[in-house]
Amino acid sequence: MDSPISLLKTQKQEIFFPKVDEFHIIGYSEFISNVVQEIKPLMKQRIQDKDQAQIQSEQNLQSLIKSLQLQELQEKEIKSSSQFSYQLIQDNSFQQFEYCYAISINKDCSIVAAGSDKQIKIFEFKQGMLKLNQIINEHKSYVSILNFMKQSKQFISGDWVIQRHSNPINCLILNKNEDLFISCSDDKTIRFWAKKNKQNNEWICQQIISDHIRWVYQIILNEQENQVISCGKDGLILVIEYSESNKIWVVIQKIVENCRGFRIGFINDNLFTFKPIDGNLMHVYEKNSVSKEFTRNKDIILTQGDDGYGLFPQQFIKQKQLIVCKHDKYINLIRKAQNGEFKVEQYIEFNTYYIYGQMSDDGEYLITWDNSSNEIQIRRYIEQRENYYIKYLQIYT
Repeated sequence: MDSPISLLKTQKQEIFFPKVDEFHIIGYSEFISNVVQEIKPLMKQRIQDKDQAQIQSEQNLQSLIKSLQLQELQEKEIKSSSQFSYQLIQDNSFQQFEYCYAISINKDCSIVAAGSDKQIKIFEFKQGMLKLNQIINEHKSYVSILNFMKQSKQFISGDWVIQRHSNPINCLILNKNEDLFISCSDDKTIRFWAKKNKQNNEWICQQIISDHIRWVYQIILNEQENQVISCGKDGLILVIEYSESNKIWVVIQKIVENCRGFRIGFINDNLFTFKPIDGNLMHVYEKNSVSKEFTRNKDIILTQGDDGYGLFPQQFIKQKQLIVCKHDKYINLIRKAQNGEFKVEQYIEFNTYYIYGQMSDDGEYLITWDNSSNEIQIRRYIEQRENYYIKYLQIYT
């Protein structure tokens, strides 16, 4: 027997009652009974569907709340994970045709010192703009080293020959107390200098390390300031440690690389990177917890080419977990992630290999000079935050 009603089912399960002429000729009471029997399971299903939709709606709401909470956490952490770039401030470059082998930025980014052949130019640095304030004429040769002190607005400068070094110096570093500085040179030595007394700026050479057999290009102190690493033309990396008992610096490890290198830098006390001149691989060395010796455990792939020119020491900006490394015609900006992996986030290309500069301690400014533009150029850190979108689910009842 055919059903007394016709049902048209849609997504919303709407119920359509048929026209009268579609009914069979039956008794009234039987007709009502049949209609009730047909409608009862449909109404029951409709109630169940509503209950299920309400449960689904509540679940979607809970999911949305969790999504918003996650977004809030992501917003708090976005500074350490978001994309960034260093963008050239177009109108703030300073024209300079004289060679600039060294640039230094003081602690609060208010003063910039830049080499200009045998001169040193002192700039006021404000809102990304350079204003020339002074020119110093004290050096007899090209200025190759500039290093601002952190506890004052004084700086140390060096030219191709410094007292006691018989050849050009390539790198100079200061400790946090600023009562010790360390220099390395083409004369194959690393020298440790101490202040003669606190009242004046006279320094005396306390110790010489002569284990390198060729030029020494870069030196760097670790965070604890009890170890120094060096690299040079002989393909040798020295790990030098301060002996508290003997009060001297001692070479505790010699790492033989296949190639000389200009740039080396600590990431932390247990990790450093080294960039050989040949090829585009940066080597990562990690300290073994048992032997306490450094071993190479991974490589970072940089832009193509070889690195043919020194100076412009490698930096690690702790605040941004960023390695600044000049290579070939590029400055590579490499981010260290929380999982320990390294990624080249940006590389800045120049039209020359002769690039010199420094990044500010807070990582906000990168200041360079190159012999193609013949400009002191200023680049500023720009964060490019990703947009987060919340997709709302339509709830149908």
